[in-house]
Amino acid sequence: MRLVIMADTHVPKRARDLPSALWAAVDDADLVIHAGDWVDARLLDTLGERSARLVGVYGNNDGPALRARLPEVARLTLDGLRLAVVHETGAAAGRERRCAAAYPDTDVLVFGHSHIPWDTTAPNGLRLLNPGSPTDRRRQPYATFLTARVEDGVLTAIDLHRVER
Repeated sequence: MRLVIMADTHVPKRARDLPSALWAAVDDADLVIHAGDWVDARLLDTLGERSARLVGVYGNNDGPALRARLPEVARLTLDGLRLAVVHETGAAAGRERRCAAAYPDTDVLVFGHSHIPWDTTAPNGLRLLNPGSPTDRRRQPYATFLTARVEDGVLTAIDLHRVER
């Protein structure tokens, strides 16, 4: 199963649309995950139309229209792999321990908010992934998104993609 993981798209405030490389990845994916801060419900609609399957959550910049349609936390199981998606996880210091306590029955936690790519593993084995932002790199050298695969209940082939402008 091919995954595309994104967050913090901020369309249309930070960009008018998603980058073409990200749309191409969406078109090829079996599942698209968005970890919040969409900003406008039109992106949710368009991404839903183009995705084979879409899972998303709302972020702190998402207003009532998006919050009415999206959960704060999404949970799904893919071939036995237990995932959770949330926008905010708090400060970087202590993140692994906090998230391990908050998501004890989860194998992979996808989150956003910081616009900073993140890939660590908590002491209990919880994998934490943040794809950065494909439209607003903030203090990062590149805008980014992730792709990955789920094979036999294992997350594999995790790739951080740089978005070229």
